[in-house]
Amino acid sequence: MLNIAIDGPSGAGKSTISKMLAKKLGIIYLDTGAMYRAVALYVSRKGVDVNDREKVIPLLDEIQIEFRGDGDEKKIYLNGEDVSAAIREHAVSKMASDVSKIKEVRLFLVEQQRAIAKKNDVVLDGRDITSFVLPDSKYKFFLTATPEERAKRRYEELKAKGSQISYETILADVNDRDYNDTHRDFAPLVQTDDAVFIDSTNLSTDEVIEVILRYVNTH
Repeated sequence: MLNIAIDGPSGAGKSTISKMLAKKLGIIYLDTGAMYRAVALYVSRKGVDVNDREKVIPLLDEIQIEFRGDGDEKKIYLNGEDVSAAIREHAVSKMASDVSKIKEVRLFLVEQQRAIAKKNDVVLDGRDITSFVLPDSKYKFFLTATPEERAKRRYEELKAKGSQISYETILADVNDRDYNDTHRDFAPLVQTDDAVFIDSTNLSTDEVIEVILRYVNTH
């Protein structure tokens, strides 16, 4: 199986890059971040604090996550409901970072991610794909950019959708997520020794994809 693993902090462009990469290669893009967002959304809707491990764990048995559709039109469904738009709300982003610190949540989703990757050619992106989910993948990449650049990209994305949230608020959230992701006890965000480092601060999406494809085609 061709498994391409991409890790990196929030706002580095992982999802966009991974989706376009999968399309170019004609393989599946598995949006692992969307899976964590779906869990966070469900927990929040149940009125449970996403940081409350003891109350979150029992809810996992109630959660069914599916990806439906073809190619770029894939939608994520939570217990039969299309939540593709709902999970992209800014508040859900922070909740996803918090709930992902719970070991049982990560194990719950990682089991599903590994099963899919074992049977399909896939591109996976997240925080612990290279280090924990698919540690034996031949193709590993660590994609990042400065916090300021990542906050700027997120700000412009949300502004285009009509959001009134400030750049300063987003930058604070980016820094908070970075701390959460790199300091959680279980499967924190790290750059593995065998992952190709890519700083996308001054690179276009096409340039990043070119770097990845060049590596995949020559190794």
